[in-house]
Amino acid sequence: MVQTGDNKLNVALIQADIEIGNPKANKAYLGAWMEKAVGGNPRPDLLVLPEMWNTGYALEQIDDIADPDGEDTRGWLSDFARKHRVMIVGGSVAVRKGDRILNTMYAFDRDGRQVGEYSKLHLFRLMDEEKHLAAGDEPVKFDLEGLTAGASICYDIRFPELARSLALDGVKVLIVPAEWPHPRLHHWRTLLMARAIENQMYVVACNRVGSSRGTDFFGHSLIIDPWGEIVAEGGEAEEIVTGTILPELVDEVRGRIPVFADRRPELYSHK
Repeated sequence: MVQTGDNKLNVALIQADIEIGNPKANKAYLGAWMEKAVGGNPRPDLLVLPEMWNTGYALEQIDDIADPDGEDTRGWLSDFARKHRVMIVGGSVAVRKGDRILNTMYAFDRDGRQVGEYSKLHLFRLMDEEKHLAAGDEPVKFDLEGLTAGASICYDIRFPELARSLALDGVKVLIVPAEWPHPRLHHWRTLLMARAIENQMYVVACNRVGSSRGTDFFGHSLIIDPWGEIVAEGGEAEEIVTGTILPELVDEVRGRIPVFADRRPELYSHK
């Protein structure tokens, strides 16, 4: 095995249920889970929330309940990060920007400064996302105390080009909030492990649990290392999934198997 030093990042994934169409209740509920997480031992350096935690998939009423410019969400997450001296990747929330509704992730450092904003690039037709939401415009990376992170949201992980482009741009950990349902547990685990192995990066994926309008969500939030080994995995109930990231492991794995140096992009199709 690769030997590592003392540098590490403790991560806590909030694998919670979400009440559809009730942002106020969801904020209070997720807040209680976050308070519990920061009291854990070891204390987390980073909290990660699930996808669309403010509204769930209440798409038929999303125009009325999306957070205008993310102002309420950003203020709340910033205050929590600063108060508890913890980094936060705030899953994603439904956000209104002008006449568009986006599925947007916000990231904050320990001082409560926003360090990242990403809107889901690929809309999932099986849940009619394209009928109610606008797609994001560009991939995003951001800094977590010297560790370069990249963003993907749920369906995005089915597009390996996105994860590879982020890896080529220096990303060492891919963070994936999701609402991924039964019966596609095998897809969830396999795709996340593939993204980790092929890009020799950590993958940190936080999925919701519970049921919503006939759809059951299975949790199984995951932390996967650059070898594709599972560091931590949740079950199908609400819980805080914890694990440790060793940033130097990414460079060591990439040095062992020089995938990026051996690429031949001039031979690959871009269409």
